[in-house]
Amino acid sequence: MKKILAVCFILLIVCTLPMSASAYENESYYKGLEGAVINVFNWGELISDTYEDGMLDVNKEFEKLTGIKVNYVTYESNEDMYPKIKNGGASYDIIIPSDYMIQRMIDEDMLMEIDADALPNYKYVSEEYRNMYYDPDNAYSVPYNVGMVGLIYNKTMVEEEPTSWTALWDERYAGKILMIDNPRDAFAIPQKILGYSLNSTDEKELSDVAQMLIEQKPLLQGYVMDEIYNKMESGEAAMVPYYVGDYILMKDVNPDLGFVYPKEGVNIFVDAMCIPKCTQNYEAALLYINFMLDPEIALSNALYIGYATPNVGVLEHPDYAEMRENQYLYPDKENMPEVEYFHNLPQETLHMFSQLWNEIRIYGSDNTHIYVGFALVGLAVVFFMVKKYITKRKREYWYNSI
Repeated sequence: MKKILAVCFILLIVCTLPMSASAYENESYYKGLEGAVINVFNWGELISDTYEDGMLDVNKEFEKLTGIKVNYVTYESNEDMYPKIKNGGASYDIIIPSDYMIQRMIDEDMLMEIDADALPNYKYVSEEYRNMYYDPDNAYSVPYNVGMVGLIYNKTMVEEEPTSWTALWDERYAGKILMIDNPRDAFAIPQKILGYSLNSTDEKELSDVAQMLIEQKPLLQGYVMDEIYNKMESGEAAMVPYYVGDYILMKDVNPDLGFVYPKEGVNIFVDAMCIPKCTQNYEAALLYINFMLDPEIALSNALYIGYATPNVGVLEHPDYAEMRENQYLYPDKENMPEVEYFHNLPQETLHMFSQLWNEIRIYGSDNTHIYVGFALVGLAVVFFMVKKYITKRKREYWYNSI
């Protein structure tokens, strides 16, 4: 009887221990690179990093399983990530860009090919997210998460539920409106209001969009990315356009927050794992991608970051049932907004985007007084030079008249 009780006690302890390597599929697949180092570059807030509420610290689990050290660095936007890879200032083994940026990096020969046959867990990638427009042969990317952009608002600060993107130009909320701080997402909102494509290359249309953003500038509290969390959770701002997964996390902190997909339509996106050509450890990168596809790891990430998942192992998991029924993440046909993906744009259009975005950010900024100061200094210099010239001419005239 004592032996039976002892065995039961041991089993109870084992069952309550944190998840170990044996919980993951194809354990032997991960052996052989002990002592290696992998550098991962990902969006902020886009990976499970806790053992609370049944979730996992994904990078720690990978280190325990493989013996590979993970150096993890974050960025706020695709446009923040791109130049760091393009300029070669740092070496990363894994990056997780969005669809249009993946398309651009493929076009510019910045990514390594990924052999899906070398990833045992690739079988969990939903057919819906294979052969996507940005990587039609699944040669350079493996889907990580899926989301849409909508309008987050504070129900206690907004008089009625907004239905249109034009709410972000409503003067009633001047000083309480936040705007997303990257050009593709920011331009997308006026583009939808004006009925333009998110992938327009028309110079007049882009100028129209920039003008709308300039007109909005006096109403803004500021342009933000990850700072959105503090501002919306604390009730410091009334509304902001942002990603649905982040809304779900923010609402847990501030129940007063609401969310809508505006009637004009929204951007839908896929973030995917890629291996840049600057990688120093391609084999370790493959292990990391396969690990992220494991249903237990993908489940933890999906629960933590709040985005829709392209992983069928997660969709079928009982612990994901509540999220799977969430109409913001998985709208039914009646609630599904009109959606459009971003595509990579021609270089001349990207250059115009950059110029217009700089003009928008400078217009009406807190540095306006600096530019005014420079102008006044310039006028003073001109005045001094004119005065000096007139004085000189007077002296010459006086001298010649003697």
